[in-house]
Amino acid sequence: MGFFDKLKQGLSKTRNNFTEKIDNLLKFTRKVDEETLEELEEVLISADVGVNVTQKLMESLREHVKSSRIRSTEDLKAALKEEIKGLFPQQKMSLQPPCILLVVGVNGVGKTTSIGKLAHNFKNRGYKVIMAAGDTFRAAAAEQLDVWGQRSGVDVIRHQEGSDPASVLFDAIQAGKSRRADIIICDTAGRLHTKKNLMEELRKLYRVCQKEYPDAQLLSLMVLDATTGQNALAQARIFKEAVDISGIVLTKLDGTARGGIAIAIAQELNIPVWFIGVGEGIDDLQDFNPDEFVDAIL
Repeated sequence: MGFFDKLKQGLSKTRNNFTEKIDNLLKFTRKVDEETLEELEEVLISADVGVNVTQKLMESLREHVKSSRIRSTEDLKAALKEEIKGLFPQQKMSLQPPCILLVVGVNGVGKTTSIGKLAHNFKNRGYKVIMAAGDTFRAAAAEQLDVWGQRSGVDVIRHQEGSDPASVLFDAIQAGKSRRADIIICDTAGRLHTKKNLMEELRKLYRVCQKEYPDAQLLSLMVLDATTGQNALAQARIFKEAVDISGIVLTKLDGTARGGIAIAIAQELNIPVWFIGVGEGIDDLQDFNPDEFVDAIL
């Protein structure tokens, strides 16, 4: 199965929520009028695109309908696809080794699993990768990363549970330099209930990277769980206060009908989605392509 087919399969719940509602709306519509557009607006909001983004999208779509004199529902659907594609920032991930990837996000979003899959992905592209077990607070986080390291043949730098995450990252940077690693991927804790301490810890890790490896490209990847819908937006805003988020990894898209959140994240935060997870397998975390995503849900 090619990745687009896998993407379509993984996004089936979102497509059913999104496309079926739109198709049902347009099936009984003979002409495109204001009532049609208002009902379409309701469908988009219910698919977790979000109120603000939906309003912006509909404003553009109404202009499109007017300027192009769209009358048929097929043309309306095609115009909607183009408008949605235009909402995504077109900034692709550009790796410039040596590179440090600081991976952030709350507990339970699939952060450690995503790091393991990213390491596998980058190694398959020919990069030399090291993983740093910087989440020293969650029980078994380092062991989980070790398992991913063994599966993908990537070294893991770890300390004892409860150690200072900054010291783990320091050692990983030294190991990365001596082993001539292209990419150092660092796991981080995600304890949002101690928000102030967590944000201070992330800033500290950021400073360690800048101080110990000033020549390295420093990127922050935020992992978000698509099943949480609009709550993912709130999480991203909190983390954005602490570190400059370079890109998003959106996980568990195969388990939700809320795939429209990808549109809301890209537009409301102006942060590009770089990777999406559409399955449990080691190869199921893939580069995000906005055009393929929109084609798969519409």
